[in-house]
Amino acid sequence: MGDKKQQKRVFINDFLSTCVTGEDSEEAEAEETPPKGEPVFQIVGTSSTKDDKETSLLELYTSPTREDLLERLLQCDVVLYNISESTSEQQVEDATWAITALHAEIENFKSRKTFILVSSVMTWAMTKSQNPEETNVLLTEEEFRRRRPHPNFKTHHNLEKLVLELGKGKKSKLTGYVVACGLQYGKGENLFHYFFKVSWLMQMPQVPLFGQGTNHIPMIHVYDLGGVIQNIIELRPKTKYILAVDDSKNTLEEIVKMISDTLGPGEINLLSDQDAITMKAFKPEELEYLNISLRLDGFVIKDSFSLAWTSVAGMVENMANIVEEYQNTRKLLPIRICVVGPPAVGKTTVSEKLCNHYQIHHIRIKEVIEEKITQLKEIVDGVDPESVSEDVAAAAAQKQLENCNNSMDMNAGRLADHLVFDILQEKLNSPPCRNQGFVLDGFPKTYEQGKLIFSEEDPENQDLMIKAPLYIKKITPEHVFALNATDGFLTQRARGLPQSVAEEMRYTEEEFSSRLTRYRELSASEKTLLDYFDELEIHPEHIDVTTDDPEYADVVKKITELKVAAEAAERKRRNEAALAEMAAQYDEWQENLSEVQRQESELHDAHSLPLRNYLMKYVMPSLTAAMTECTRIKPEDPVDFLAEHLLRKNQQE
Repeated sequence: MGDKKQQKRVFINDFLSTCVTGEDSEEAEAEETPPKGEPVFQIVGTSSTKDDKETSLLELYTSPTREDLLERLLQCDVVLYNISESTSEQQVEDATWAITALHAEIENFKSRKTFILVSSVMTWAMTKSQNPEETNVLLTEEEFRRRRPHPNFKTHHNLEKLVLELGKGKKSKLTGYVVACGLQYGKGENLFHYFFKVSWLMQMPQVPLFGQGTNHIPMIHVYDLGGVIQNIIELRPKTKYILAVDDSKNTLEEIVKMISDTLGPGEINLLSDQDAITMKAFKPEELEYLNISLRLDGFVIKDSFSLAWTSVAGMVENMANIVEEYQNTRKLLPIRICVVGPPAVGKTTVSEKLCNHYQIHHIRIKEVIEEKITQLKEIVDGVDPESVSEDVAAAAAQKQLENCNNSMDMNAGRLADHLVFDILQEKLNSPPCRNQGFVLDGFPKTYEQGKLIFSEEDPENQDLMIKAPLYIKKITPEHVFALNATDGFLTQRARGLPQSVAEEMRYTEEEFSSRLTRYRELSASEKTLLDYFDELEIHPEHIDVTTDDPEYADVVKKITELKVAAEAAERKRRNEAALAEMAAQYDEWQENLSEVQRQESELHDAHSLPLRNYLMKYVMPSLTAAMTECTRIKPEDPVDFLAEHLLRKNQQE
């Protein structure tokens, strides 16, 4: 098989991203990747932030002197400086020093080194088409000598030229590359964080869009940028200036509208750049990036690189995945809770306290239905006769409202279950509930209701035996808490309510007794709501409510503790599953390695058979006879004797 490929030592100034290490992206799955998740490269460097990314660094250098830093750089195979998202003169100055200092030491290099400058497409910001009459023309790397920078990025432009100049030459031990990357997105979203944050919070009816929004923004996912850098390190391409952009040619308006549609209210509001500064949404230097308008095509990464793209089509086309990345990175995962229990046990009180604690949404089925009916009436009454789109929406709302009214007329003021379930599903799928989460208060009540609301039909697998039922994860509670209390406690609590409150809550003596009996009957059914959640492997936690906790402080405390414990257990389970999968992959890798070695051995033996047969038939008889004769005569120079003997024998034949 050959020796294991030696890992290259890579220095990164102000650590860029874990994706460069080859650990967290699909680019890491190359054949050369060592088993058990070992990084593709040995990453060392400096970092200006303190976060989990630093765990991927083999060595971290904190505020080194330039003398010490140069010593570290000389120990590396690759030196990478990232100035792509900074207008800081200090970063440009640091990178300028690094390439200059390395070039001065070039005669002392023990091996070839690579310097990679991750720059920005802002050095192309003022580049125009060679033919002014042509519109929508794509610029490529072939025209990099014509690039014209944004006025505030001239130092970036000069540094790019310096790297290309000092790192050129076929025999030079220092090779320089410039990567002009598009605006980066993915994980924390960088410059686009504001739009994601405003959408997620849902505190504005419209997401602000600053400027006209008609400008085309070249972009790239941070993982794909990592893949580009990895390819440069491994392939050492001939082209030294590389555009790192995805295939998207989206405008800022298209990007912000899709963020709003996927994560927020679905509407945008055009504001001026000055509004952005006044609202402290963006700094002036950040707006410079967002105002760029370029259509670029990176042909080198398409034609010469082997990229396992994370987002080749761009942010807009992959918004669902980008939103999921954003929520995971920012730890903005929704909290979904269901609180159930007998009447008067305190479900609503506990639900309200949990909503206040976690800042999530309280879902009471009666209020959800009333809210929906009111919303439908407002749509029908507020339609603009001249608006076609509003007219279509009003017609749909009118039909839904009529269905609800007819259902209530036929069911003594109650909605049919299927209409209730549709309304509840719509509510749970709304952006506020999807983003922050919710507490379902006392609903659903039965196994059948739970199944109809949360289950997901899969026609392809409906006849197959599967381990657990399929369900809609984005609206199904992750935590279910069943509050329990004695009948005596519940009856006493209901009797203690003022008459007006008891009538409103249907807790009068006659109604309460009937409801409690009904609840106990449902709890004794062959299949209960709690059984349904058990089947989904969402195991309910039972909590007793007593007179010693009138404010439900102990109940809420226990719920929060159980939630933390459940999340810790789930993280442990996932880690163990990941480790088990890695171990299985390593075992498979070892088996494959053994099999390849066995096949190579067999192939080697097979190839050697013809040579062995030839030697035994044509060489060994003559050599054996010569050796025998040499032993009999015992010449002074046996080697010379054997050579002459074999030569005469060959001439005779």
